Amino acid sequence: MDISIKRACEKDLQTIHEMAEVVFRETYKTILSPEQMDYMMEWMYSLPSLKDQVDRGHVYYIARVKDEPQGYVSVRKDSVDEDGTEVWHLEKIYVMPLAQGSGFGHRLLETAKQHVRDNHSGVRARIELNVNRNNPAVGFYLKEGLTILRQGDFPIGNGFYMNDYIMGVGV
Repeated sequence: MDISIKRACEKDLQTIHEMAEVVFRETYKTILSPEQMDYMMEWMYSLPSLKDQVDRGHVYYIARVKDEPQGYVSVRKDSVDEDGTEVWHLEKIYVMPLAQGSGFGHRLLETAKQHVRDNHSGVRARIELNVNRNNPAVGFYLKEGLTILRQGDFPIGNGFYMNDYIMGVGV
């Protein structure tokens, strides 16, 4: 299978939005209430929100096979630890339902890691991500070498919370 992964540009935001309408809703249909799902879709995936994310430094990549989008990943520089380790946040990584289990998730994660290696300015760098504690993707991340660093319930507005593990891996 000929997978291409390229950095997204502003014209690709519509494609990311359309993929999210499928994959985000499928991923969380049994985890989130319909009200929280709609709130989070608007908060994270409306076109103005996606544009704002890019303007604030989120970098998106899209995986395709024969020009058909199969998934996406987003990463951004977050902070620097006391020991000088740059922390990058893996904001989003999703693979379309029919493409899951075909290596796209691994390739997208590797793309995010390479982006960090190519762009960090510190001696060390780490990628961290929030993942819902009930999301089966926790197993994928553990298999990919990430560890659970901590957990929390994070308010996101409208009385909703993200009940997440924070997972991480050095790059």
